[in-house]
Amino acid sequence: MTLFWTIWITVITLFVIIGCALLLRATSKNNTGVEEGKPMPHSFDGIQELNNPLPKWWVGLFWFTIVIGLLYSLAFPSYTANWNGLLDWTSSEQSVMSPEESNTLAETSHSQYQREMNAADQKFGAVFKQLAYDEKGIYKDIALIAKDPEAVKVGQRLFLQNCAQCHGSDARGSTGFPNLADNDWLYGGEPENIKQSLMLGRQGVMPSWKEILGEQGIKEVATYALQLSGRRVNVVEAEAGAARYIMCAACHGAEGGGSHTLGAPNLTDTIWLYGASRKAVEDTIRNGRNGVMPAWGDVLGEDKVHLISAFVYSLSQPK
Repeated sequence: MTLFWTIWITVITLFVIIGCALLLRATSKNNTGVEEGKPMPHSFDGIQELNNPLPKWWVGLFWFTIVIGLLYSLAFPSYTANWNGLLDWTSSEQSVMSPEESNTLAETSHSQYQREMNAADQKFGAVFKQLAYDEKGIYKDIALIAKDPEAVKVGQRLFLQNCAQCHGSDARGSTGFPNLADNDWLYGGEPENIKQSLMLGRQGVMPSWKEILGEQGIKEVATYALQLSGRRVNVVEAEAGAARYIMCAACHGAEGGGSHTLGAPNLTDTIWLYGASRKAVEDTIRNGRNGVMPAWGDVLGEDKVHLISAFVYSLSQPK
């Protein structure tokens, strides 16, 4: 946080706390000119108010919250730029910009998040190793782990914590995020392919073709792509699109079957990552797509990735 925002939030915080204290002090005094317990000179809807003071326990509770607010601000000033407070506490390392920096600070960090992560690694690290390694200290085959109910449950929990934000809690994805519970894979569905995707991440780039094809060309290529997937289309328009498709064949293949090496989708099935409507297909051709799967190897470590891979692999296997 910049110095400006530090000063801004500090001033507002102190203003509110001090303002509450002054208001409480002012309302605790009898400034009405009417003796306590006597009726006030005004009434509302036939009800006349008595000049009764606030209960002392109520006033004391207010003062207590004000004092706690001040002490909390001194102990946990998370709004300051260069001071962590009397308890030297931070919720997380805001200066960390990469997994490498996070690993470097792991042992010395005062942040609550990092302390909890370190404690969790010490507590559950042995469990992960027991499930992921064999007796010789070598990683078990992912397909074998996928048949172990206990290991799959652990992998599922790790998936829910780290992957469900994009792929959904049921791993069926959404527009722009692949469904992991079927047998359609951009980069291959073998265990080693899945683990590689998790460890290193993926970046699938579909270039924009609007400058080369023009609107009519986009329409024709989209028609041909829809025909490849079995849709009924304008035959003449599809033939024109087939002639232009030569530019797409380098990635998607001459028959439209796609490429696991390049992560190019199969155009001959009914699975569309960004939508199956004509408009969605035309938008993809016109504007391109840039799908990014972040690398989790440095973030989670290979043991956790190995177990997540086993869980993901188990989703596409016959039950």
